[in-house]
Amino acid sequence: MNKIVIAIDGYSGCGKSSTAKAVAKDLGYTYIDSGAMYRAATLHFLNQFLSPANPHDVEKGLKSLDISFHLNPETLKQETYLNGLNVEDEIRTMRISNKVSEIATVASIRKELVAQQQRLGKKKGVVMDGRDIGSVVFPDADLKVFMTADLDTRAIRRQEELLEKGEMVELDAIKSNLSERDRVDSSRSESPLKKMPDAVEVDTSNSTFAEQVGKIVHLARQIIDKQESYAGKH
Repeated sequence: MNKIVIAIDGYSGCGKSSTAKAVAKDLGYTYIDSGAMYRAATLHFLNQFLSPANPHDVEKGLKSLDISFHLNPETLKQETYLNGLNVEDEIRTMRISNKVSEIATVASIRKELVAQQQRLGKKKGVVMDGRDIGSVVFPDADLKVFMTADLDTRAIRRQEELLEKGEMVELDAIKSNLSERDRVDSSRSESPLKKMPDAVEVDTSNSTFAEQVGKIVHLARQIIDKQESYAGKH
């Protein structure tokens, strides 16, 4: 079966990551978890006693950094590998959480991780979400999706997520936070959030989670069928 690259962008609070993971699982694709990649890079630098603030250390660390994703056949969950070793559990620890922001702000590290993401994309059969996936990481993606939802819907969903974690936050405060993130994401000079001309907009304001996943999977299958039909004729 033909495989494609799916890029999902959109506003904060639209459920991009959970949707992308579900789409990948439904299609049997790899979900490129950029957050896990930055965590794996953090573990790599800590294990090698390298400082992200030292350009020489950064150069040395990047020469021996290789991150990949593999499906665990027993749990059917995707796991993160660093230089061939499964580090899925280790990268989720507070030791990594406390240091990952230092890694994520280094331009040369970000550049290398984008390059690794693009190499993963060359194999096809990948899904990735973010704010600049269709514009920067995978500008030639077979399917570009731009997820959106009205502010009230996004705020309510975010409040429910926080409540599940035992945190109560006023709705107005969440709406204010989301509005500010929208402004910053859309106006930043480097890789701003924007809907590409060839992206399909998916408004999730009145959709269930299953419906929004189903819509994207349907779009993907249409493209796959079209490519296979074209290949069969040539």
